[in-house]
Amino acid sequence: MLDEKSRAWIKLARAKIPDALKRSVLERCPDPREALRFDLESLDTRSQRSRPLNRNLLALVDQQDIAQDVDWCSLPQRSVIGLTDHLFPSQLKEVSCPPIAIFCEGNQKLLSQQMIAMVGSRKPTPGGLKIAEEMAAVVSSAGFTVVSGLAIGIDTVAHVGALSASGSTIGVCATGLDRVYPRQNTELARDIADKGVLISEFPVGTPVRKHNFPRRNRMISGLAVATVVVEAAIRSGSLITAGFAADQGREVFAVPGSVYSPVSRGPHHLIRDGACLVESGDQILEALGGFNSNFSNQNQHQKPPQWSIKILSAIDFIPTSIDQIAERSGLTISEICAMLIRMECEKLIATCSAGYIRLV
Repeated sequence: MLDEKSRAWIKLARAKIPDALKRSVLERCPDPREALRFDLESLDTRSQRSRPLNRNLLALVDQQDIAQDVDWCSLPQRSVIGLTDHLFPSQLKEVSCPPIAIFCEGNQKLLSQQMIAMVGSRKPTPGGLKIAEEMAAVVSSAGFTVVSGLAIGIDTVAHVGALSASGSTIGVCATGLDRVYPRQNTELARDIADKGVLISEFPVGTPVRKHNFPRRNRMISGLAVATVVVEAAIRSGSLITAGFAADQGREVFAVPGSVYSPVSRGPHHLIRDGACLVESGDQILEALGGFNSNFSNQNQHQKPPQWSIKILSAIDFIPTSIDQIAERSGLTISEICAMLIRMECEKLIATCSAGYIRLV
């Protein structure tokens, strides 16, 4: 049974009134149940044309629309989170014009984690697919949640890379969560809902609409501390996402490519405009200061076993090579390798392309 507050958020999200007015109401009444009863005529609207025709938001809600949202949200692992809820992502709250509510399927606790967005071409090169998957695996191993848009191409391998490294990922949809677009990613969407979380600002039943994709892109960048673009044309959704990230004051990273490839033009354009050039996941971590501090704090309570301390003290929260570990610890490579396998099994460290990352 869905609680009354969640029902109120659904009604508020569905109310046929501009979101800007809804946000004005929520500034005065943070509880959605009170916001629905707020006297709209008391708002200081700038013109008579923008003044609501009804006294409160309840009068602007289609009850038939509400029913399908309530039915959908009533099932396990599904929920709606409103703008003033403590579970609403803090990074997303900071952007201009945040969504009134987001619908979720999966582990909504991931919304409180630090995130890195990864986007790119729907028609990538083999090299683009390879580097995107590798980057996603590295940053997710370091504790960041990978955010992308569930599209074919770079988005797909970004999600897959995070999941393959036993990391976490968030799929941001441009439709209602009762449908998957594109359909080819139906199985991937199920995996994300099982091991990560799918989210959308669009209510149940919302079909594919071209004008909803920029809103999805704004949410992708708004959730993340940084956005990484791996292959994109000059006029593409990926560059729109990067533009949102820059406007939101977030880091923008771009992966360079061949000057002869059309999908390199977007990243090269971003680099000329000041985006940070990166060629590996390790470089992303280094640019962001290394390890995800939130993830590190969550693991600080774990006391490492005595046998691991000598090697663990030689490993940083950014990628550390086995040669560096040997030099710092004074142990032989063969001694280190045997212990590293055991340490990885006990989740004391994680592997990446440049070496090992400390987790505790």
